[in-house]
Amino acid sequence: MDILLYAAILPPEDKMHVLQPKHTKVKDEEVQKILKKFDISLSQLPKIAKRDPALPENCEKGDVVKIERKGDVEEVYYRVVI
Repeated sequence: MDILLYAAILPPEDKMHVLQPKHTKVKDEEVQKILKKFDISLSQLPKIAKRDPALPENCEKGDVVKIERKGDVEEVYYRVVI
């Protein structure tokens, strides 16, 4: 019971698993730069469900999320929330 209460009072960013990559919402200005850089439209980005527990709480449908995976080589991915 103590473990469940402790998890319930932690802020969402502290609930992330150690191996879970960092997810951050991308600002609209940066989204336009990303789309131009890769010469794609928003609909061509890979999708991520709004109910995905890794998403920041303020994400809405149509937002772009940056996923940063750290390892031997740092990798960055972008997803659009559906």
